[in-house]
Amino acid sequence: MIENYNEDNIRSLDWKEHIRLRPGMYIGKLGDGTSQDDGIYVLIKEIIDNSIDEHIMGYGKTIDVKVSDKQVEIRDYGRGIPLGKVIECVSKINTGGKYDTKAFQKSVGLNGVGTKAANALSSYFRVESIRDGKIKIAEFEKGELINNQRIKPSKERNGTRIVFIPDASIFLHYHFLAEYLEGQIKNYTYLNAGLTIKLNGEKFHSDHGLLDLIMDSNQDSELRYPVIHLKGDDIEIALTHGIEYGETYFSFVNGQNTTHGGTHLSAFREAIVKTIRDYFKKDFNTSDIRASIIAAISVRIQEPVFESQTKTKLGSILMAPDGPNLRSYIIDFVSRELDNYLHRNTELAASLLKRIQQSERERKDIAGIKKLANQRARKANLHNKKLRDCRIHYNDRKNARNHESMLFITEGDSASGSLTKARDVQTQAVFSLRGKPLNCFGLRKKIVYENEEFNLLQHALNIESGLDELRYNQVIISTDADVDGMHIRLLLLTFFLQFYPDLVRQNHLFILETPLFRVRNKKSTKYCYSEEEKQQAMSTLGSDPEVTRFKGLGEISPSEFKQFISSEIRLAPVLLKKGNSIQSILQYYMGKNTQERQAFIINNLRVEKDVLDYVA
Repeated sequence: MIENYNEDNIRSLDWKEHIRLRPGMYIGKLGDGTSQDDGIYVLIKEIIDNSIDEHIMGYGKTIDVKVSDKQVEIRDYGRGIPLGKVIECVSKINTGGKYDTKAFQKSVGLNGVGTKAANALSSYFRVESIRDGKIKIAEFEKGELINNQRIKPSKERNGTRIVFIPDASIFLHYHFLAEYLEGQIKNYTYLNAGLTIKLNGEKFHSDHGLLDLIMDSNQDSELRYPVIHLKGDDIEIALTHGIEYGETYFSFVNGQNTTHGGTHLSAFREAIVKTIRDYFKKDFNTSDIRASIIAAISVRIQEPVFESQTKTKLGSILMAPDGPNLRSYIIDFVSRELDNYLHRNTELAASLLKRIQQSERERKDIAGIKKLANQRARKANLHNKKLRDCRIHYNDRKNARNHESMLFITEGDSASGSLTKARDVQTQAVFSLRGKPLNCFGLRKKIVYENEEFNLLQHALNIESGLDELRYNQVIISTDADVDGMHIRLLLLTFFLQFYPDLVRQNHLFILETPLFRVRNKKSTKYCYSEEEKQQAMSTLGSDPEVTRFKGLGEISPSEFKQFISSEIRLAPVLLKKGNSIQSILQYYMGKNTQERQAFIINNLRVEKDVLDYVA
């Protein structure tokens, strides 16, 4: 508490100090790269956004992106930053070309902060602007200018090159995941016809926009009818229905992937329901229309208003200042164009109707079971301790998810006890399973309501009707590092992939990695997550250190556990590889035994085979 509050207590920070002191204001959460919205990916996005804006204005058809272990290099072939303003554009807040709306009518970045944030949060940052036969180079460390080169002649093509290394003192233990980088790059190409982006030498290009997005993301999945693809002034949509549970949406504003939706996505979902009801002249249940839908929308508007600097949710209500209402614009476009499309393609419309009717039958089939299950869940919430919730949810059971909120799913009293004692009660919750879950592969959704464990789990997550009300940003499977623990993990993955695949697609599902070994001597203790780390720790500590093998979460004391689920937490995201359909994955691993799966198991039992050979 400040007893003498006076002028001496007031501080003014320069731009880089403020960004480094409060990075969350500028790039959202920091993270280590295991989440798609971690800060290191936001830094890349902020730089590429500027290159995309150049492309949109008609300058540059190619962007080169190189990402090594720690370093990022981005080179575009636009006009290049005006040479006399290079330093200001990367180091002076509220300086940039985006304020001139004539130059950047529908730009992604509007507040002149993104590149400065990347500069301030990098241990090394280099900017090169090549323009009309001349080049200007400046280098920074943590936002501080260390090398201001004079303008020199250059034979390179016009454009901008930026090289940066995220500051490891801010982004602890960070690493780039290739799947996230590729998804980020591909989205840019879907939204910008004619643009080619090279990621570490691999070319990405799209000729058909959102149609390609839907097709590429469902390469091995069954679609009920061909993708409907419609384009208008400043709007593009694509939609179809699949066979999997859940709803899948991709939404974009001015090329920005709005992962948390916003005004445009809400209007789009509303418009789809309205148009289909009007076309078939039947008041279908909303959930029946949207079940298994796969859809995408992209809009371009002037001066978009986002709900945060990371631009993941649109708050705008107008297409432009003094322009038409955004919601009305989208609903009018979808109502007109989708209705016309269905009238011109009656066979496709018939397939769409069959999909809706199938969802309707299934919903009515489980209505009674669902009602009883909901009653049981409400009663269970009052009397059992399966869910130890976090404080951000205490006052509002349907509180919108906070990006820091986590739910650990574990099994057994000892494991859940250790987690509960070690957790941060403000943001971390624990759900305790009783025994092994059911193998639900191939079962219908009514099993979720019939099975008490699954029913209570879906209520804890609040995902019964989709992810709109998901209560935790990170859902973390936390099981023992033994055979039983791996089996429980596999059964939980099957449950989520079978009934809530959007949880995986939207990057909310993770595996908790806990140390396998503790290596210590009288002076030091090291926790190791692999055999290689154990050997390295033993070599470092020397003098025959004590080695403890952990296999159960309950074996780790709460005081030790606390460091493994706090700032040092290691999470492995559950990712769907390109070209892998959920049904084919589940059929292979959870279906009836096949020769292919037997061969896979045998070929991956190398440790056990070595042991058997040694014993023999």
